[in-house]
Amino acid sequence: MPKKIMIVDDDPTITKYLDVLFKDHGYETCIAENGKDAVDVYKNESPDLITLDLEMPEEWGPRFFRKISKIKGFHTPVIVISGLTGVKHSIPKAAAAFGKPFDAKEVLSKIQEIFS
Repeated sequence: MPKKIMIVDDDPTITKYLDVLFKDHGYETCIAENGKDAVDVYKNESPDLITLDLEMPEEWGPRFFRKISKIKGFHTPVIVISGLTGVKHSIPKAAAAFGKPFDAKEVLSKIQEIFS
């Protein structure tokens, strides 16, 4: 059964790109367009990994992360992908952080490392 990656980003260009990229490499995906909707998507989809933008309407990525990290048994790896500066420090427990624009090969390599 393929691993499922949840894409949390308000930019439709980024979500479409990541969706195609991940599916082309054998992963399933689910998408949330903001941090508020992402909590429900996370609960309904039970992803194996989350890619998370930081700056979004309705609710920022760090607030979403705080909410899901309080869910009993939460252990889903998070990769931050954001255009904000200082992304490496935004979510200290993140498995990785990439600035936009990002190198797709580096993101995929990190995902493979996390899943291995």
